[in-house]
Amino acid sequence: MTGPAMDFTGKTVLVVGGSSGIGNGIAQGFRAAGAAVHVWGTRASATDYAGEDGSDLHGLGYSQVDVSSAQAIADAPAPFDRLDVLVLSQGIVLYKRQEFEAPGWDRVMAVNLDSVMHVAQRFHGMLKAAGGSAIVVSSVAAYRATMGNPAYAASKAAAVALVRTLGQAWAADGIRVNGFAPSIVDTKLTRVTTRHPERSEKALAKIPLGRFGTIEEMAGVALFLASPLAGYVVGQTIVVDGGLTL
Repeated sequence: MTGPAMDFTGKTVLVVGGSSGIGNGIAQGFRAAGAAVHVWGTRASATDYAGEDGSDLHGLGYSQVDVSSAQAIADAPAPFDRLDVLVLSQGIVLYKRQEFEAPGWDRVMAVNLDSVMHVAQRFHGMLKAAGGSAIVVSSVAAYRATMGNPAYAASKAAAVALVRTLGQAWAADGIRVNGFAPSIVDTKLTRVTTRHPERSEKALAKIPLGRFGTIEEMAGVALFLASPLAGYVVGQTIVVDGGLTL
């Protein structure tokens, strides 16, 4: 990822859910490409992530924002006077069939779907002024059944539909809205599978490339979607799964 198309010097980027996992990799990818990057996370301060695997906040701005609350999103200060790229990478999943009950369902939908719309709308004006782009991190769960996680699957499928709708609705404002849908990437959210030998073996057997995706590969897709190389891409969710859904 070199050359002027992937140079984000002078650009500003906000990564919601950028304190760990895929979001953190995306944040650091944009920082390495020259952008000024700010992230939203769940903990009180950036120092609360110090030493945690999958969390590298070096060189990033940080704010604690509870994205499950529409009011908290509305009240959060804008990190920049200008916003070129908004990455919506927030997400949770609840195991042990918690998502089949109302509290679990509501919690997952609030974070994985409702907040995507609330944050996007919160920064619509800034993105319009900059002619910027928004990128939504979904999941291949949008296209496949996930037997134990109905809220996760439903929220990710809805996020794909939201990308299409906002892509159409906001194109006239000069905002490109796109997304990508990873399969299993080794992060804190997926270690129930990636660090479990039997589950990991079964999962890998279904992936033609025979390996899990990397955070760096996910960051590469995000940078592409925000770059001039994707200047004519609107409303699309790119499946990034090593061939899993073929």
